[in-house]
Amino acid sequence: MTLKQLEYICKVAEIGNITDAANELFIAQPSLTHAIIELENEMNITIFSRTNKGVTITNEGEEFLAYARQVLEQANLLNEKYKNEKYRSPKFSVSCQHYSFCVTAFADTIKEFDSNQYDFTIRETQTHEIIEDVYNSKSEIGVLYLSNKNKEIITKLLKKNDLVFYNLFKATPHVFISKDHPLANKKIITIEDLKPYPYLTYEQGNYNSFYFKEEFLSTIDVDKNIMVRDRATLFNLAVSLNGYTVSSGIILKDVNASSIIAKPLLYDEIMEIGYIKKKNVTLSNYGNAYIKYIMNYLK
Repeated sequence: MTLKQLEYICKVAEIGNITDAANELFIAQPSLTHAIIELENEMNITIFSRTNKGVTITNEGEEFLAYARQVLEQANLLNEKYKNEKYRSPKFSVSCQHYSFCVTAFADTIKEFDSNQYDFTIRETQTHEIIEDVYNSKSEIGVLYLSNKNKEIITKLLKKNDLVFYNLFKATPHVFISKDHPLANKKIITIEDLKPYPYLTYEQGNYNSFYFKEEFLSTIDVDKNIMVRDRATLFNLAVSLNGYTVSSGIILKDVNASSIIAKPLLYDEIMEIGYIKKKNVTLSNYGNAYIKYIMNYLK
């Protein structure tokens, strides 16, 4: 097994077609195919299933690719440190629900590993996409929450995809509202208090059932409901329409709008926020640093 073979399979996995990958790698297609077959025979696994339209990654291939990417990442760090040359841009990706501490921890991770060249990605996205991103190695880490209402379904989905959930912290529900909201002076807000105001939630696409919702009150009927795709839009509507959403209560002023405040909600539920990763796959240096920074903010 060589680093070149690992680079080859990662490129094929990225593109999904051996001929196109060979063109990008500037090698002949038969040479690339031979290198992949040699690696599969040596490791006694099948990484790719060949079809007329290209290749698909097998289940054991997914796991092998995760390790291969880590090996290439470490080789990159060695080359940069000891040979002072760019072997490949460092890569790190996170998919998460709409939490400001995820964004801030991501920025701190980039600062810790700052270099002249890198390729980092953070996606605030839908719950089901977070799970798919980690399963498909599009992201190394996914951040989401479990509750009594969604835990059984989400846990089964994670197990089906060979993903593991690690708890970061538990929180009671809080209402996010404008600092000028009519309820802003209340110490504790009730469900009854919220009835006259628009409920702001994150749209979940084709998986819009309450199991995949980011908000606690998904099973409660409301008269006014507005779905949005991004955090900035949600906060703008919270200010302009006296809307509200329900989340962990953690607000970082350098990321969240300064006009938004959090108030405890009188509601019997616990929010368990954590991260998911592939089973039996260790986190990279970037992943470990990212979790470290999240924990620093949560403290």
